[in-house]
Parts: sequence; structure tokens; C-alpha cells
Amino acid sequence: MKPVRVSVKAVIIQDGKLLVTQNADPWGIFYLLPGGGQMPGESLHEALIRECREEIGVDVEIGDLVFVRDYIARNHEFAEIEPDVHQIELMFLCALPENQVPHNGVLPDANQISVEWLSLLELEAHRIYPRAIKHCLVSPIRTGATYLGDVN
Repeated sequence: MKPVRVSVKAVIIQDGKLLVTQNADPWGIFYLLPGGGQMPGESLHEALIRECREEIGVDVEIGDLVFVRDYIARNHEFAEIEPDVHQIELMFLCALPENQVPHNGVLPDANQISVEWLSLLELEAHRIYPRAIKHCLVSPIRTGATYLGDVN
């Protein structure tokens, strides 16, 4: 069994749109919140700043922790591909510094094509992970972190 992986994600909303990375796999286009795995010796904030630089080419301003999720792969549709994966994701509300334009950073993920803004009103039409985030962003984000559970 692999160790549990800690991942940090940025929830960046501007003008009714969510900033995501656009990615491709054998099943087509999908979207992810920018962010990734924490490295040993890195704080959560350090990891999120590094990951955002790599994926969206900007330093983010980190706000409150808003969502927490477990992802235990054996319980979801990718169980055959990655049965031993267990990831804890910590999602922080973030902002872009003024005059910063997100773009593919210096080290985007292997499947990453581009950086996109998706309308919050149209999230349901897109394949976005975690899927649970679609419902969480329809209404204003509450104060305090919400545990989403073991969801995909």
C-alpha cells in the first residue's frame, strides 16, 4: 500500500469564473483546480505557491482553507488504473495578484494543455475533478472548511 499523499489546491474565482487547468486523457478533456502534492519539508502554503507557479505561472495569494476531500481510488471509477492511491486534498480560497495573467507555467502537469476560466454557472457541463466541487461553488463559499468526504 502506498502512503497517503497530501495535495493542496487553489480555488480561484474572479468575475463569476473558476480558474482551472485544462487537461487531456484517453477519455477526452477534463479540468482540475491548480495545485498538487506537498513535498517533505514544505508547508502547505509553500507547496501551493510552488504548484501554482509550475501550473498557472503566477504566485497566488492564499486565503482560507475552504474544502477538504479524501480520494481513495479503489472506491471510484479509476480503481483499475490506480487502486493503491489515497490522497487528502486541501483546497484554499486564493486570489491572483493584480495584473497577473495565468498561463501554462514552467512545469505543467503531463496532461495539462492550458489554463482556462470556466463560468460557475456552466460547471455542470464540464468534466471537472473533484466533481463534488461543482455543487460547492454554485452558492457562496461558507466560512470554515467543509469536509467533502471520499468523493471524486
